[in-house]
Amino acid sequence: MSNSDNETTAATPPSLHPNLVVSPSKAHRILFTKLRNLDTSCGDFVKYAKRSMRILVEDALAEFPTNPLSITTPCGPHKGLDSIVVTEPTRLCAVSIVRSGDCLLDQVREVEPSCTVGKILIQRDETSPNKEARLLYTKMPPLHKLDYVILCDPMLATGGSAKTALNVLCKEPYRIPPSKIIFCNMICAPEGLQAMAKAYPDVKIVTACIDECLNAEKFIVPGLGDFGDRYFNTVE
Repeated sequence: MSNSDNETTAATPPSLHPNLVVSPSKAHRILFTKLRNLDTSCGDFVKYAKRSMRILVEDALAEFPTNPLSITTPCGPHKGLDSIVVTEPTRLCAVSIVRSGDCLLDQVREVEPSCTVGKILIQRDETSPNKEARLLYTKMPPLHKLDYVILCDPMLATGGSAKTALNVLCKEPYRIPPSKIIFCNMICAPEGLQAMAKAYPDVKIVTACIDECLNAEKFIVPGLGDFGDRYFNTVE
């Protein structure tokens, strides 16, 4: 799709990441126009963000494995699908990259309140030209409750935070197979997708849109600014 049609780059998803899924809902374009607008108030930003994130989370959860399921409707038999993480939500662990990832995490728990929850605190080094990610804190459920993971963070810019979080999840002691992880985010920069493709090609990425590029300060363009600051009303 063209940039004007769906707010994505001209590059096709496979050229950026082999397991990239762009949420197909037309509602995102309308909601993101509100979210991107500098004049949108904090209250409205939260309202429109929640609406868009709910759609995105439903699409992300639908990417986990499914099994055929025969049911009976009021009018007769029907062959449908049964999601593993919906049937057994305790097999799902929702992990947020604190703090803006908590916004998406809340929507996952609205859909599946019984899922387990993990937290990873990562901070960008704003004094560095490359804005390297620093791991500060991790709190995860017991190992036996980490069957399928949805990693939540609204923005994929350089990919530094996402890769750091995946290093925690995929290496000792958790050793979660990348193929059982879905990274859910609102906006991707092509640079971040390419970095993820190199480091974690088997992690599926489900996003609402792909923006144009990163600027010199490593912010996504056109983007919407700092998602966490606008959501939690801490804009300076």
